[in-house]
Amino acid sequence: MSTDVQLLHYYLIRFLARVDMERDRGEVSATTVVMAAALIALAITVGAIITTRVTSKANTLQLG
Repeated sequence: MSTDVQLLHYYLIRFLARVDMERDRGEVSATTVVMAAALIALAITVGAIITTRVTSKANTLQLG
């Protein structure tokens, strides 16, 4: 095998390895999705509790 063919073969292998590595980089696991959903649910719950308490406190104020 000539040097040019060996270099071409090497660069082809490196290119294909790089493509495979890039494809795996953007993958989102199921654990990440579940954790994101749990955090969103927690944020909505905390927001609802705060809104309820603030509204309750505002309704008990005597303004005049």
